[in-house]
Order: sequence, then C-alpha cells, then structure tokens
Amino acid sequence: MATTERDYYEILGVGRQASDAEIKRAFRKLARELHPDVSDAPDAADRFRELAEAYEVLSNARTRELYDRHGLAGLRRGGYTPGAFDFGDLSDVFAAFFGDTLFGRQTPGRRQTRGGALTVVAEVSLEEAFTGTTLRVPVRVATECDRCGGNGAEPGTQPVVCPTCAGAGRIQHVSQSVFGQFVRAGTCPTCEGRGHVVQTPCGTCDGAGRVLAERALDVEVPAGIHDGQRIRLRGDGHAGFEGAAPGDVFVLVRVRSHEQLERDGDDLVAAVELTMVDAALGRRVAVATPEGDVEVDLPAGVQPGDVQVVRGRGMPSLGSGRRGDLRVQLAVRIPRRLTEEQRQALARFGDSVDDAAYRDEGFFDRLRSAFR
Repeated sequence: MATTERDYYEILGVGRQASDAEIKRAFRKLARELHPDVSDAPDAADRFRELAEAYEVLSNARTRELYDRHGLAGLRRGGYTPGAFDFGDLSDVFAAFFGDTLFGRQTPGRRQTRGGALTVVAEVSLEEAFTGTTLRVPVRVATECDRCGGNGAEPGTQPVVCPTCAGAGRIQHVSQSVFGQFVRAGTCPTCEGRGHVVQTPCGTCDGAGRVLAERALDVEVPAGIHDGQRIRLRGDGHAGFEGAAPGDVFVLVRVRSHEQLERDGDDLVAAVELTMVDAALGRRVAVATPEGDVEVDLPAGVQPGDVQVVRGRGMPSLGSGRRGDLRVQLAVRIPRRLTEEQRQALARFGDSVDDAAYRDEGFFDRLRSAFR
C-alpha cells in the first residue's frame, strides 16, 4: 500500500481535466517504464504501486469524483483501500487493468520459462593462459526428458487444460466496492502458472519434463585471460520449460600460480638473485617465461631492488593483440661466511676504492620520485 501523499494526477503526469483516454494512455506509458521487471531503479516497486494506485482511483468515475472533492482523506473516509498488486510481467499488468496484453490481444497459456544458468570452475596454467587453450569441462545440467518430450506426461497421455484457470496460467479476482469493480490477477495455484496439469506423470522424470544429465563442454580459453574472468557459453545451461530457450553456462577461469613468475595486469614479474660480484661487474641472466627463457643483460653496478624492463615480453593483452612487459626485479646476495684470505682480499678492495665508485647520480632523483 502506498503511503505517499503525492497528487494522483501528478503521479500520472496529467492535468485534472484529463479524459479517461488520456489517463489510460499515461498509465500505459509509465507502466512500461516503472515496472520492476523493466526498471533497474531501487524504488521501482514502490513507484509502480503508487502508479497503479493512482490509476485505480482516477480510472473509476466514482473514486475520481470523491478524490477530486475531498482528496485522499475523503477516499479513506469512504472506505477505499488501495489493492496489493501482483506485478507478474507487463502483459499480466495490462491484462489486469485493461483486459488485454501489452500488445493489445489476449494470449492464453503459461509464459515459457527460460532454463537456468550454472557456473563451473576450470583451472589453467600460466602457460595455457599465455597461449590460449581448449578445455573439456564436465557439467551436470537439466535436459529435456526424452521419454515424454518435456511435457511431463507418460507417453500415450497428454496434459489436460487446467480447470481452474482454463489454460491461462493466471487467474483474476474481481471485487466489488462502493466505488466499483477492482480486478486483481495472480498465478493459478492449481497449475502453478503452467496452464495445464499432468494427470499421469512420466515414469522417467516424474512429471518434471526434465532430467539431469552429465555433459562435457569444449571451452575455448583465449590467450591473455586473467584469473577470475568468466567465459559465457550461450544455450549450454539447463533446458527451458516446455520448449523455452535453455540457460547459459558460465566458466570461471582460475589461473594457477607460477613458481618463478608473478602476474601484474599484462606484465610478468620475475625475481633474479645476483651475487655482489655479478651486480658490480654485470652479467647476462636467463629468465623463465611462458614462452621459454629470455636472456636479459644486466649492466654493471645494478643495485638491490633495481628493476630491468624488457618491453613486449609479458602476457598478451586480451582481445587487443598487444603484449605486456617483463619486469626483472633484482636482489643482491651478500656472502655470510668468508675465509680469512677472502676477508683480507675484500678489505684491500675496500681500501682501493673511494666514495665516487659508489655514488649513484640518479639516486636522489629516484628518491624524490618515490616520495612524489
């Protein structure tokens, strides 16, 4: 029940002199916009109830006259209580208010219900994510029963028209009040909206029309896919009811961690350890990547924490054809145990160099950049 005190004419967007036809057209237009099945607005249900209440009052000559004279207070004193509206779909709404569907004609029978979707998880290695691959993924889905053809009835028998709703799948309740007739529509409780009932259920599916089956789906995993991304397989999900379209399958892809590489977006990050001698003299190192080892030349004087970037040797960017970079992070190992001879040799080396040998002209620039 709407609790708002907004003006009913304002809700419908019409003037107080609007004709019945203008009120009807306004409701049709706004119902298409505000119905909860159409609108994503969080208050769509409340706004639609408000709209339906406004139309319920203004479309009836008696309630409209009472509202025009005394407002909402006069309606309440006269015993008017707004109805609880069953939203159904838009066709049901128009059938309840106007006796026709959204498209202007009655279409008896139950709406076809699309099959449900399901999600499965598939794992790939970083190498497979790099090149792309095809996976065979097992799923357990509801399929149409072969024995009854999906209608739920034992072969040799047929479902019969629901005696309660006469095949419409929905029923209407008409109530009388001092203000006239009010029509409510709802799902038929006998057939649960199917429009028919099965008197002799199928022995295989027990009248459901569907059975569970094991399938294996071939899933094309594109090169560059990220951990946690989903691949949608249209029409491979659960079978729909009574000939409706099947649902979809969503494959959640998990990329297994790599022993030597980390992924950062489309970049690959590798950690390389150097001895302090190699760091001082420079050397070439082999870095493992999904496409094989990449040779990286490290210049003399690299420092702990330095990063060497090899352009275009990272992961492929999904759908663009570009490549990320390979970032090589350096760690310098310092010897923990030295012989006396080695210690003396290292001391002589230390005495032979001055501070200029250690000076990094770009250190403070990099430090300022880090603080920025």
